Amino acid sequence: MSMSGRTVLVTGGSGGIGRATALGLARIGAHVAITGRSLDRVEGAAREIRAAGGSVDVFVANLSIQSEVRRLAGEVLDRLSRIDVLVNNAGTYWNTRHVTADGLERTFAVNHLAPFLLTHLLLERLVQGEPARVVTVSSKAHGQGRIDFEDLQGERSYSGARAYSQSKLANVLFTYELARRARSSGLTANAVHPGMVSTGFGAEDPARIQRALVPIIRPFMRSPARGASTPVHVASAPDLAGVSGRYFANNRPARSSKRSHDEAVAARLWQVSADLVGLPGALLFG
Repeated sequence: MSMSGRTVLVTGGSGGIGRATALGLARIGAHVAITGRSLDRVEGAAREIRAAGGSVDVFVANLSIQSEVRRLAGEVLDRLSRIDVLVNNAGTYWNTRHVTADGLERTFAVNHLAPFLLTHLLLERLVQGEPARVVTVSSKAHGQGRIDFEDLQGERSYSGARAYSQSKLANVLFTYELARRARSSGLTANAVHPGMVSTGFGAEDPARIQRALVPIIRPFMRSPARGASTPVHVASAPDLAGVSGRYFANNRPARSSKRSHDEAVAARLWQVSADLVGLPGALLFG
């Protein structure tokens, strides 16, 4: 699976699954670009990639803030002449409700709105050359998710687990809707479940059950490299050229939840998301 001559942008590439994904793709020849909130962490990941013989660009941005997403997109377009694969990997979990600078609930803003906005801002570069791929990291937790349009931001009632599951369902709905809208462009869009991976995910504001259980089950969790196996596969496998609108786990197509296939909900979420990020009337596949 040579990725020689191809450029891949991985969000959240400074640690965990994103870092392992970038490293895995660099090892098969891709030029990778990684994003993260901390310059020190992004540079640390870049040093590891270069030590493995890879080529890497680094970008720093806080994806919870829409102006930062727009700035990131501008810098990416200035520095990368091509983008063959976009891996929307960055994600977060907050047990208590946090509000971003844009007045949005943070989990929804980072996990769904940021990749929705960034993907749109980079679409023209993605589709300008060879068929490109958008790979969005979701989770098996999407199966417990429900898009609550009456309380999308968790203002009336908030649960960290509920907000996370909703955002992961939004990832799959976005992927399927993008695949439908981009059908004639050559762009493919797929979602992946990396498995239960041993990282620092959610450590900033963990749930009580997370604090209790993670030390017990950590020895049985996947390594970041193993968790990155599916995103790397979907981003690079030659036999997946032209495969779009699918959900993958363990390097194979898998069944996503019944709710993830509701096209009316997907279309409504697409428009609501476009409104929340200020893109109405400017959607490439609108």
